[in-house]
Amino acid sequence: MLSADSAAVVKATLPAVAGALDEITTRFYATMFHDRPELLDGLFNRGNQASGAQRQALAGSIAGFATALLADPDARPDALLARIAHKHTAVGVTEDQYTIVHKYLFGAIAEVLGDAVTPQVAAAWDEVYWLMAGALIAQEARIYQEAGVAPGEIWRPWTVVERREETADVVSFLLRPADGRPAPAARAGQYVSIRMRMPDGVHQLRQYSLSSDPGGDLRRITVKRVAGTPEGEVSNLLHRKVRPGHQLTLSAPFGDVVLDEAGTPLVLVSAGIGCTPMVGMLARLAATGAIRPVLVLHADASPDDHALRAETRELTARLPHADTVFWYERPGTAEPGARTGLMDLDGVAVPADATVYLCGPVPFMRAVRTQLLGLGVRPSRIHYEVFGPDLWLPDAV
Repeated sequence: MLSADSAAVVKATLPAVAGALDEITTRFYATMFHDRPELLDGLFNRGNQASGAQRQALAGSIAGFATALLADPDARPDALLARIAHKHTAVGVTEDQYTIVHKYLFGAIAEVLGDAVTPQVAAAWDEVYWLMAGALIAQEARIYQEAGVAPGEIWRPWTVVERREETADVVSFLLRPADGRPAPAARAGQYVSIRMRMPDGVHQLRQYSLSSDPGGDLRRITVKRVAGTPEGEVSNLLHRKVRPGHQLTLSAPFGDVVLDEAGTPLVLVSAGIGCTPMVGMLARLAATGAIRPVLVLHADASPDDHALRAETRELTARLPHADTVFWYERPGTAEPGARTGLMDLDGVAVPADATVYLCGPVPFMRAVRTQLLGLGVRPSRIHYEVFGPDLWLPDAV
């Protein structure tokens, strides 16, 4: 619980702190990595650091948590914290690292805000930090326990048993545990981290959704090659180098957006490579003989760019009450019945009591969520997954 004295100070200083968070987080990361360069080896994503996405996500989480505490000092924004906790466990964050972050974060606050950081202000924001850290540490301990691993001890070797080219820029890898032990339990919708050594010797981690039924000892990930400058380090290395027989280092499965066990109608909405967790959910539904109504909605540039398109059709055909609607910006002739342009739910029968899962670029998800709300779907029934740092502010869901 945030104390009354601290709440008053945080309320008075939140505008100044929030306005300076980008500068604070920039200085925080720069100083921490200068002093502790080992943290970039297998913990932090260099691509997200370069793009600024990680700084934005950290700033948004701090501001969001502080705002929630001011609204209710006893509050714990569970959705925000659960998302962060799963991302942390997926890279092996441990309790002691919160002390490291505290040191450099509060050093950056003092440097940026200067004399405005009085002892009273520092104490109030210190309370906010440790309330958030304590809640995350507790959640992460539970997640590690549920995953059956010790905190931070998340890695196992897996062997690539099959590689399949899905599109010009997307490849799937079928994997089996290389240590002879059973695969860890997983739920449809979850993801795993891959840990790879880059050409400069530094390890980098990336998360990839499980794109097949996670019920057996085989697991599949489907990876889109990230183009641009800079290009995606891990995705391009996977595309160029990894073949059947190679070993990869995978984490236990994590992720809070998972297929529910209810019998309510289900709507799976995706764009681009956001189809991967949806196909994993479809595969699980087909494997368990689900009879609930399922509607699969997907948008892509063209049928040739739509990864796992045929498999989506095949899995949907195995479900007795399922249907698909696809949108393509360049439909061509390869997908009869597909709609042209961006996803538009006008005329699509979306049940108001449906459980909805969204995955794709944030602008796409925002636009589709607005349409879903207009069709009568309650916000609490709409769940989303973001690839990379979560830049969808917590009050948007």
